[in-house]
Amino acid sequence: MTTILAAFSAALGAITGSFLNACIHRMPRGIRLGNPKRSFCPACNKLIPWYENLPILSWVLLRGRCSGCGARISGRYVLVEILTAACFLALWLRYGLPLAPVYWIFFALLIAATFIDIEHFIIPDEITLGGTLAGIVFALAVPALHGTASHWLSGLMALAGAVLGAGLLWLVVEGGKLAFGRKKHVFESAQSFQWTRDGDRADLVVGGEVHRWEEIFSRESDELVLNSSGPVVCDGVERAADSLRFHYDRVEIGGETLDLDKLDTICGTLDSVIIPREAMGFGDVKFLACIGAFLGWQAVFFTICVSSIVGCVAGVAGLLLSRGRARTVLPFGPYLALGGMLWLFGGRELTDWYFSQFQR
Repeated sequence: MTTILAAFSAALGAITGSFLNACIHRMPRGIRLGNPKRSFCPACNKLIPWYENLPILSWVLLRGRCSGCGARISGRYVLVEILTAACFLALWLRYGLPLAPVYWIFFALLIAATFIDIEHFIIPDEITLGGTLAGIVFALAVPALHGTASHWLSGLMALAGAVLGAGLLWLVVEGGKLAFGRKKHVFESAQSFQWTRDGDRADLVVGGEVHRWEEIFSRESDELVLNSSGPVVCDGVERAADSLRFHYDRVEIGGETLDLDKLDTICGTLDSVIIPREAMGFGDVKFLACIGAFLGWQAVFFTICVSSIVGCVAGVAGLLLSRGRARTVLPFGPYLALGGMLWLFGGRELTDWYFSQFQR
């Protein structure tokens, strides 16, 4: 029976990993999970039959290619299925009932958030806010999740963990905004720029490089400053201005504020630009709230410490390995997920051992 249950856990993990692959592909693209109901090839949109959608096995038999168009299927698909299967098995062997099924759901959230964040630099609210709510509900239903027999106490501990997790990272985000919220770039020679609006979409082109307008601004107070080196042309009307102060929906030129919804183009040349930036995304704030709801306040501190240390090491390694080449930027969400995972596989014991050294 022990072997059967272990095999069932691994198989369930592989099946869950297949579902997570659909979430990872569809959620950031706004594709509903139920429409289409079956998986499809991103290259040719062929609906995949069930016998070509068997976790791990189908990818191996198809040699990582679509049977319809021959397009390569990313190795991420089989990696997620293997990783989820291994995590489900390890959680079952370590915790058993009633905790393992709850941690299965928690790990599924961590895995989906990690791969979405790596590819798109976002963590959907369905994972962060939905996961936080799920953590509180499971705490009420399974009080052993927080080491107590009281359902209400367990729920309060989950709520406290969520509030602490969100609160601590919110302070980091706000502190980082105050310290590093603006970055100035000075060009060696004057660069042309053009802001254009096409319906609901707007783009800023600087020196031939295109920037999506909504990706520049994270909050309403953000300000993008272009220091102009000549006249500025707004919808064919020339204006004299030393600088343009852009907010998401308006621009200040020569002391006058113009509504961007009523403009189609703004162009000119610039010498320097001051770009708004964030120390961390608010998705990470909500993600740590989810981790705190499932694991509690102690895990919040552990996750922050581990993610910060690993993130710093990875950042330094990236600088050393890049040697002047373009570096791959990794978001912070995967480090938070790693901290949450490590807490369940020795983090609590490591923390207890560490603090026991001060009692001697």
